[in-house]
Amino acid sequence: MAADSSHISAASVQSSPLADQAAGPSVPPEFVELAHTLADAAGEITRRYFRTGINVESKADASPVTQADRAAEAAMRALIHQHFPHHGVFGEEAGLELGAGSGENVWVLDPIDGTKSFITGKPLFGTLIALVHRGVPVVGVIDQPVLRERWLGVAGTATTLNGTPIRARPCDDIADAYMYSTTPHMFEGRTEEAWLRVRDAVRLPLYGCDCYAYGLLAAGHCDLVVEADLKPYDYLALVPVIEGAGGFITDWAGAPLTWDALEYAQEPGAVPTSHEVVAAGDRGVLAQVLEKLDWKDQEQHGMMGLS
Repeated sequence: MAADSSHISAASVQSSPLADQAAGPSVPPEFVELAHTLADAAGEITRRYFRTGINVESKADASPVTQADRAAEAAMRALIHQHFPHHGVFGEEAGLELGAGSGENVWVLDPIDGTKSFITGKPLFGTLIALVHRGVPVVGVIDQPVLRERWLGVAGTATTLNGTPIRARPCDDIADAYMYSTTPHMFEGRTEEAWLRVRDAVRLPLYGCDCYAYGLLAAGHCDLVVEADLKPYDYLALVPVIEGAGGFITDWAGAPLTWDALEYAQEPGAVPTSHEVVAAGDRGVLAQVLEKLDWKDQEQHGMMGLS
């Protein structure tokens, strides 16, 4: 029998491995410096192509890709290989390379998160950069190169926006919450049913920001981001940014967001697993969203083959 989701509480939300590591060894400054260097390099390329009528191709999953995506990722990969050849790299466009090391440290890259915004001239896309240590994201960057806004999250430290510490805002009632989702079309079937329960409960649902919405949440301008069908390169960089701003980010069952590169490497040609993600500035409103999503029950029904 499924657990009674009506008893979900703020205290029941699982703590993040990132939060657990806050008291542990700090992230080496040279790793943080490289994250900035990667964002600078990608930004130079994406600004050069932005609003130039660049050719758009379709990938196997019908999502758009451009030369800017590929060139920005290639530039970041080259810098990682140059500075830390033993680190792994996993990017949206060119897949996984474990490097010369054991896979303990892996950079996860999305050169343009929000390619649809990019190709239509809307400056709300971003470059996402994460450093994942033993499966846990410990450095995260959201970089908007046109507006020149950069969020940096590092395990154990406060998130910054262009060098200034920021903080998510309190909101303990879902009825007062401003919520972003990139598009209502990212939900279907059971995910749509669950998301609609949240959408109908918030004060104002908003759309169209991709990763930028998570930056807005970390800076205290909105309260929730609820999304589905996100790959590791879409969500891993967001974790340190949100948590370093005092916010919370989990899957729809309330579990932490991690990723095991070595496990993924054992399945050549595998498509990265998609995840449902919820970010909140306040633990109380997160608990209310998880109750509305009711995803632990839904997962059990799905495994049983029930609708």
